[in-house]
Amino acid sequence: MDLNALFELQFVMFAEMIAGYLLCRFKVIKPSDRSVLSKLVVNLLLPCSIIASFQMEMNSEILKNFIGIFVISVLIQILCSLIASFAYNRYEHDRKAVLQFSTVCSNAGFLGNAVAQGVYGDLGLLYGQIYLIPLRIVMWSAGVAYFEKKQDGGKGSVMKSILTHPCIIALEIGLVIMIFQIPVPKAIGTLLSGLGKCSTPLIMLFLGMVMAQVGFKGLFTKDTWCFALIRLFLIPAAVLGMCMILHAEPIVTGLSVLLAAMPAGSTTAVLAQQYHADEEFAANVVVMTTLLSIALLPVWVLVLNAIL
Repeated sequence: MDLNALFELQFVMFAEMIAGYLLCRFKVIKPSDRSVLSKLVVNLLLPCSIIASFQMEMNSEILKNFIGIFVISVLIQILCSLIASFAYNRYEHDRKAVLQFSTVCSNAGFLGNAVAQGVYGDLGLLYGQIYLIPLRIVMWSAGVAYFEKKQDGGKGSVMKSILTHPCIIALEIGLVIMIFQIPVPKAIGTLLSGLGKCSTPLIMLFLGMVMAQVGFKGLFTKDTWCFALIRLFLIPAAVLGMCMILHAEPIVTGLSVLLAAMPAGSTTAVLAQQYHADEEFAANVVVMTTLLSIALLPVWVLVLNAIL
């Protein structure tokens, strides 16, 4: 992994996040406008980026890594679910639900796409989509259940939410294109690639807007520090150990660790508001872990470069 490339990526991402923060602080845009950015990224830009990343030749090595990263991702979700079940029992339900959801559902599907592509290129983005399948399944099933004592809709509605997610649909389209080597017209490929490249700047603008709305009061508390230790250090450290035991390929190990070291998912604050949980605490957890993750990613890269 190229550490210089990661530093350049971090500088750009941090500058984009500050731009979103300043635009809100100077009232050029409203914090509530971030819902538009979120819908744009999730429903158009990320799917375009995902489909574009699959425009490569399928081979046995890619297939092997697909299986490897999927298995590791399933094990990661089991680990995170166990942590969520036992680590936060001393908290009241409103705060406990936030911590549980943030443990099993990181920002690997939002910020993680930018990091995966920035560090490993299109191949990293491609593998990242396989990594995200178990995470999205847990997110829309057990994850939502943390916020409500009895989940409505049953298994059918959960599966519908997963299968109709724009990024899952894009994943299915991309797999068909790569497996059957379907030629994509140059103009369409350029369009998909161009739209996909817009996702990272808008993701960082979105996070900056969240930071502007929340502010800095309440970011660094005992509870947020304890959660950050679990989310940004203990979980990726356990994933690294798991990958070493399983003798995973270097790119699978590196990508799994970096995606496991992602901050709390921005969806946490949205669901906390929807289910009347501790919304302010949820926003603080998202912003605080996002800021810390930017600082810690180079450390994880150094560790991975020393080991792999």
